[in-house]
Amino acid sequence: MSTDHPAYALGHSEFELERLSIQARLVDPITRRFLLEAGIVQGMRVLDVGSGAGDVAFLAADLVGETGEVVGTDRSTAALKVARKRAEQRSPQTVSFLEGDPAEMTFERPFDAVVGRYVLQFQPDPTTMLRKVAAHVRNGGVIVFHDPYRDGARSFPSVPAYDEACELVTETVRRLGADPSLGIKLHSTFVAAGLPPPSMRLESIIAGGATSADHVHYEMDLVKTLLPDMERLGIATARQLDPDTLADRIIDELIANESVVVGRAEIGAWTQKPAL
Repeated sequence: MSTDHPAYALGHSEFELERLSIQARLVDPITRRFLLEAGIVQGMRVLDVGSGAGDVAFLAADLVGETGEVVGTDRSTAALKVARKRAEQRSPQTVSFLEGDPAEMTFERPFDAVVGRYVLQFQPDPTTMLRKVAAHVRNGGVIVFHDPYRDGARSFPSVPAYDEACELVTETVRRLGADPSLGIKLHSTFVAAGLPPPSMRLESIIAGGATSADHVHYEMDLVKTLLPDMERLGIATARQLDPDTLADRIIDELIANESVVVGRAEIGAWTQKPAL
């Protein structure tokens, strides 16, 4: 990772990578719809930025098919180790991964599309990042990004432990230098990067009662990931949150109150690079 970038706020611990797998089960269908509507189709050559364990790269690979190609990029050696192992298990092998900052990398030829999920929110200057990665796309190609808008996370009827933990996660992410509301700013970010105003969509996950385990962990496992930072920043303590039992306590209360939990808003934005 280059020294002019802050560390990725959530890290790449074994627990965090497992959390991402739960997240992918819930969010991948949303991202897939964004990619489809943006125009990712068979035969395209796609650049995936901030690939992590490779979930979005593999989604794109399914859409571009055997005649297409996906190149994933990330600055984390640990995450790419997982992604490459997953790629080896696929046939045909149309996905590859490169370590580095995609905004600073060079490629032999342009891509038909660039995609990214939960990437721009962690950038100190998302506009510059978007402008630089869009430069890797051919004229007329597709630029599509998916980022969160955390203000939408809530429960109804209210489960206070869930609502409070969501607020604490949002505040911690913000204090670590990320932007938990970047999703709602994608329109202005695209325009500031010199791109045409994007088309946008908003979705969210929602579930109640006994069917909500993954949906609760989707948000509450972030508490475990971020707890050291919460304590260091004076935001919350392990004693206050009891993260090992937090999700189970929330699920019990959801069932008792017949409540539902709503995750953060998932916002997709896409446009085409102007033809010269």
